[in-house]
Amino acid sequence: MLAALAFRMHGQKPYILDLESSRHDQDHVIALFRQHGCWGAVSKTNHAVLRYREPVYRNIRELVMSYFHEYVDQQGRKTLRRYSLPVDLSRFDHAQWMTNEDDNWFVAQYLVDVRHRDILTPSQIATLRRADEIEKKIGDIVEWKNGERIL
Repeated sequence: MLAALAFRMHGQKPYILDLESSRHDQDHVIALFRQHGCWGAVSKTNHAVLRYREPVYRNIRELVMSYFHEYVDQQGRKTLRRYSLPVDLSRFDHAQWMTNEDDNWFVAQYLVDVRHRDILTPSQIATLRRADEIEKKIGDIVEWKNGERIL
């Protein structure tokens, strides 16, 4: 939300998008931006791989798919399943999403309720390869552990 706010302050639309996982993992929200006609994203996570994406993706699905192989749970299952279309946070200006002192749970609820698009068929899900040991170790790289910055 902070990234979307920063984009808005710099004259861009405050877009966010929900990445929805299987029940084995957690959803993730990214802030979107466009540059030179292509999409990029800013995201904050403790993990090393679900972060910034350069604005080189021609469409939203292409950008979303750039997260697919890194979206892995502790057992090595690839868990990214669906994504929302971009949500323009200016739709919540009436609720003062940028300046209110309360939590913006109405945005989170909207992201839960908004239409999502599937990225895989059931057949594809059934035949996904699990991440191997080195891929799982890469997924274990975090910035913070036990409340202490380690990188």
